Amino acid sequence: MRRRDFLPVLATPAFAQPAPVQRNNRLKQGVTRGVFGREMKFEDACRAAAQLGIKGFDLIGPADWPTLKKFGLIPTMYQGPGGTIPSALNRKENHDRIEATMRAGIDEAAAASVPNIITFSGNRAGMADQEGADNCVAFLNKIKAHAEDKGVTICMEYLNSKVNHKDYMFDHISWGVDVMKRVDSPRVKILFDIYHAQIMDGDIVRNIRDNIRWIGHFHTGGNPGRHDIDESQELNYRFIAQAIAELNFTGFLSHEYSPSPGHDPVATLNKAIEICDV
Repeated sequence: MRRRDFLPVLATPAFAQPAPVQRNNRLKQGVTRGVFGREMKFEDACRAAAQLGIKGFDLIGPADWPTLKKFGLIPTMYQGPGGTIPSALNRKENHDRIEATMRAGIDEAAAASVPNIITFSGNRAGMADQEGADNCVAFLNKIKAHAEDKGVTICMEYLNSKVNHKDYMFDHISWGVDVMKRVDSPRVKILFDIYHAQIMDGDIVRNIRDNIRWIGHFHTGGNPGRHDIDESQELNYRFIAQAIAELNFTGFLSHEYSPSPGHDPVATLNKAIEICDV
């Protein structure tokens, strides 16, 4: 789809917008706000996502869920109840506070058919990785039954500590898999961010294949720079998407990149969707 073909859609009322682009949909694809750049209004971003055949929208709070649903989009990842990147589950002093917000968030998500809530390990700040893992396991074991009862999945994000999130504890897949194995719940999973994973561990497809049981959600982004996921960067996203699809993954693969400077956000997203529409 060319940009000039798409422009009229942004000016068309939601009730009159044309049918979405038809996709294979072997993988359910989602987006985040960043893929639309800084200029596009949220409602226009939702309209564009729906027209391009996107199914979900990540990292959106309850205030914006009605807008997503107006365009037939699922709020696929609730951001807020699970702490912050630097301060989350690896510190016992955070547990009571996050447990209260997480339980309320699980109830809220279940009532609105939101499938996932994001959470984090937190930063090390001098803490040993084993102690942090033990603390995360203790928290997740305490709350997993509530998530299971409500049908909401808690997803802990795997981030890099080399470029973007210095000192973050869950920065290698082995650490996260250890936590997941000890919690062993269908409603506690890894948010496998492919960009971050490439920086820290590489060997993307092997790590996905070996650990798919523990993965509940994916994020994309080109490396280096977290820009477009096309041939301008080092990851072969078509191959990665094919590998995920072959594993019969039923969760979402959501795009979380920033368009390269000068690149049109809608055209860039259309290309990203096509690459992953295996």
